[in-house]
Amino acid sequence: MKKLILLLAATLSLPIFAQEDTEVSAEEENSVVDGIVAKQHIKNKRHMEAAYVREANVLWSKTIWRIIDLHEKQNLYLYYPTVDVDGRRSLVKVLFDGIKSGELTAYRAGLSNEFDEKMNAREVFEKFNIVGEMESVVPNPETGENDTLYRYDYTADAFLEVYQFLVKEVWFFDRKYSRMNCKIIGLCPITEKVEEGRLRKAQSFWIYYPQAAQMLSEQEAFTFKNDAQRQSLYDMLEQRRFGSYIFKESNVYNDRVITNYTQGMSSNIEWENIQNAIFEKEHDMWEF
Repeated sequence: MKKLILLLAATLSLPIFAQEDTEVSAEEENSVVDGIVAKQHIKNKRHMEAAYVREANVLWSKTIWRIIDLHEKQNLYLYYPTVDVDGRRSLVKVLFDGIKSGELTAYRAGLSNEFDEKMNAREVFEKFNIVGEMESVVPNPETGENDTLYRYDYTADAFLEVYQFLVKEVWFFDRKYSRMNCKIIGLCPITEKVEEGRLRKAQSFWIYYPQAAQMLSEQEAFTFKNDAQRQSLYDMLEQRRFGSYIFKESNVYNDRVITNYTQGMSSNIEWENIQNAIFEKEHDMWEF
């Protein structure tokens, strides 16, 4: 009898599991995961800040402007998708969205210093024939005048003519680590248009790269071999996973591009010589 009472008490003390009807929210009911899991890694990613560099540790530096041609197969991940797919956007679309939201500042192209004169969103979008609709008028506390705010709606057709990017970067030798480093300074979309039977290229605007680093870190880039291990646009650019050629190097004329003094195959040889000179400079700075 005592054993029966103990057994009954133990049975009653066990947790009782029962199925209950739970309400499913509309958001959960309509959510669709187009893949194995909902991707969160890139969306929540934070880019790693570049290590601080003391001016005294920079023994040598050279400013380089290079062209990334989006026609090349290895650079297609920067041009596509032309329409947002699977959370992916093209590089120029990321920059335009940043300008539209006010997170990025555009600078006028064609100046001696790429980051001297700022451009407002309206000036940038007008270059691509994107007309905004006036939303409101707000006072500007700095100028004391009223600023008109516009709303911009655009499609991928506005960016299809951007087939190249001009990249400004600085190569420098850091004696603290005894190595050559490269720091990207700015990005400039280049448009290609056929006018009067001739192909014309034009620089549109400059974006200060460090300001865009976080946005690029949160944007997934397509990888050709493994969809499960994609990286961000920031990672791809920092790892130099793109094809390019040197357009100009810092010089006494300040605006002398390679094609101004060489043509054809000689231009290719010239930019390769510049690249090899940087490579050899790193070895020359070593002491044994």
